Amino acid sequence: MQWLFAYTPTKTVPLPTVTCRFLRPKLNWPHPTKSEPNMPRLFSYGTLQQENVQLATFGRILSGQASAIVGYSQTMVAIDDPEVVRTSGKTHHPILRYTGDPAAQVSGTVFEISDAELAHADRYEVDAYRRVAAALSTSGEAWVYVAADSLHE
Repeated sequence: MQWLFAYTPTKTVPLPTVTCRFLRPKLNWPHPTKSEPNMPRLFSYGTLQQENVQLATFGRILSGQASAIVGYSQTMVAIDDPEVVRTSGKTHHPILRYTGDPAAQVSGTVFEISDAELAHADRYEVDAYRRVAAALSTSGEAWVYVAADSLHE
């Protein structure tokens, strides 16, 4: 145990200090703790909703709100990147294709993340996906990963 001295205008008081170690992954990106203005919104309908994928990709568990993406339909795509398969535990992931039909919606979760975390999400997604801004059923837009060859508005 070490001693730390706290100074007040009237006296100096010794306070005990304890050294603590927190065990967590050594990650080199920021972890936002609250909603900041203009934080990117990311819509996930697939593996980015999994806690194990969030920990591996962002170094934390995300919290978000249920929503839906408008104008898309969902299919599956085979994943051949062994690291992504290991992280997600799945050889096939859902993928979106643009339909333009306002009645077509895919349910998922919208997360507020930092710019650095958005860059980590870009690295997680394989070449079959590209990131686009798309309308949400709740309000506004969010980034979402869709089929790279999908037409978009």
